[in-house]
Amino acid sequence: MTAVHVLGIRHHGPGSARAVVAELERLRPQVVLIEGPADATELLAHVAEPDLQPPVALLGYAANDPSTSAFWPFGVFSPEWQAARWAVEHDVPAEFIDLPVAQTLAREDEAPSDRGPEDPARADPIAALAAAAGYDDPERWWDDVIESRGEHDVFDSLGEAMRAVREAVTAAPSADGAPPSREERREAHMRKCLRAAMKRDGVETVVVVCGAWHVPALTGKLPSAAADNKLLAGAAKVKSRAAWVPWTYSRLSSESGYGAGVTSPGWYHHLFTTEPGEVVVRWLTAVAELLRSEDVPVSSAHIIEATRLAEGLAALRRRPLAGLAEVDEATLAVLCDGSAEQAALVRRRAVVGERLGTVPEHLPVVPLQADIDATARSLRFSPSAAVKQVVLDLRKPGDVEKSRLLHRLRVLGVEWGDPAATSGKGTFKEGWAVQWRPELSVDVVVASVWGTTVPAAATRRLEAIAEESTSLAEVTGALDVALVADLPDAVTVLLRAIEDRAAVAHDVDALMAALPALGRTQRYGDTRGTDTAALARVASGLLVRVCVGLPAAVTGLGDEAASQLVGRVDAVEDTVGLLPDDDRDRWYEALRVVADRPDVHGSPWGAPPGCCWTRG
Repeated sequence: MTAVHVLGIRHHGPGSARAVVAELERLRPQVVLIEGPADATELLAHVAEPDLQPPVALLGYAANDPSTSAFWPFGVFSPEWQAARWAVEHDVPAEFIDLPVAQTLAREDEAPSDRGPEDPARADPIAALAAAAGYDDPERWWDDVIESRGEHDVFDSLGEAMRAVREAVTAAPSADGAPPSREERREAHMRKCLRAAMKRDGVETVVVVCGAWHVPALTGKLPSAAADNKLLAGAAKVKSRAAWVPWTYSRLSSESGYGAGVTSPGWYHHLFTTEPGEVVVRWLTAVAELLRSEDVPVSSAHIIEATRLAEGLAALRRRPLAGLAEVDEATLAVLCDGSAEQAALVRRRAVVGERLGTVPEHLPVVPLQADIDATARSLRFSPSAAVKQVVLDLRKPGDVEKSRLLHRLRVLGVEWGDPAATSGKGTFKEGWAVQWRPELSVDVVVASVWGTTVPAAATRRLEAIAEESTSLAEVTGALDVALVADLPDAVTVLLRAIEDRAAVAHDVDALMAALPALGRTQRYGDTRGTDTAALARVASGLLVRVCVGLPAAVTGLGDEAASQLVGRVDAVEDTVGLLPDDDRDRWYEALRVVADRPDVHGSPWGAPPGCCWTRG
């Protein structure tokens, strides 16, 4: 008979990770089943590759709409990650057993009310156990029981405790005719995978690694296969794909894909990678080095005193070892000399951490990243970790394409290049400071919600601005970007949005603020070969509305309002020189009408050629 061992863990818990590895070494199973999307199992084969370095995440996305996506992040201290590494390194099959990505994403269209209310104890069962043990802080309870105790066998007792919690809070199963809950489907799918593993030839021992909440559903007398199949029948699905992507500890802290989350990934990384007896002193030494790099004077004596304080606080609180709370207090009192600002720096850069994971180039990536890589290769524009000053000649087709790529990526928030000043007065030169920073890979993942290729994603992003922005100036600014990035579809949508907003706009100041961007972009027709005929038509229409509204706008102004309006007038004056003669004549005539009025504010207004301003 196949022996099944279900190891209930805390997601992203270093103590759980140590205990899982110890149990795997002791049990030596023939199959390891892990909580995670079942249709991403093939990606587990890569977890032992040297260039796949946590923190990383499994990204699942709908093939036809990557904006529908979900992440399953892992740190080096995540028990699931360590279980998968152990299995791959020992040539043992490892499989994910949770609902597939295809089903998880199909639920994204559900309204929250469709998923039903969630009991607080179900959402955070660890808090329920902590409260039962007399702790008001679930993290401190877990740290005492698991994280600070290392590799003790706690799985049986934890499973029994979780069974009691579930019996107290689990609602009755779905009524006949009602659709099963997501939790019921998840646990049915886990059991289905478990049964399949138990039936394989030569399998004597199976280990399941899952969140502690699910342990009771996978142990004891299980429901029949027919009952589980009924729960799983008719589940909605979408065509989906999955890939490994780099992740960061800051994102693991703020956007964990698991309900448990983790607020101190940098500390947990340290707990997992450091020998238990050296945790405090090595941590405080690292914090001291961090503070010294910020010119904060910290000596060896400070480290010794902080270590003694942390350990003394733990003894007073009857804790087995000093935890993060004690170390934080010792850091603030001794290393930071009571400075809250320095303590916040330590929390941001050490407790949370700034580590970025890596993914090998040969592994599947999100479509947007693949398009960036392919475009850069075709342009011989290789990413570099060093800052490079690049001057592009917009008279050369290759340089124009590089410019378009950099501008489009900036639309998406992927700032591979920052605009830089160039020498000379010609508009055909464009300067950039180019550097590919590791965190840009995460920005690409985030930007992938807009599309699978750079042009399509940038177009969709600008179209969203056209649809959502309430500021006419913001829309015209987006149009400026769309033109330099050569995104004609976005230009069409933005022009229509400008016309629609201008048709109902009564604020002359807003209309005047929108004009400069439209006027400046007239030069792109010469420099980039961009068709700006439609742009000129919209600019002329705006100018007409400005000229009509200007007499009312200058009436009854105070000093501050007059000063602001002068700035707007100057900006429009700089713009009309780029517009056709009819537009310039119309503008100067509007200025003459205002100049002849005796009630205009007496601020000195710059006069265009052929026009005189009077002081009121």
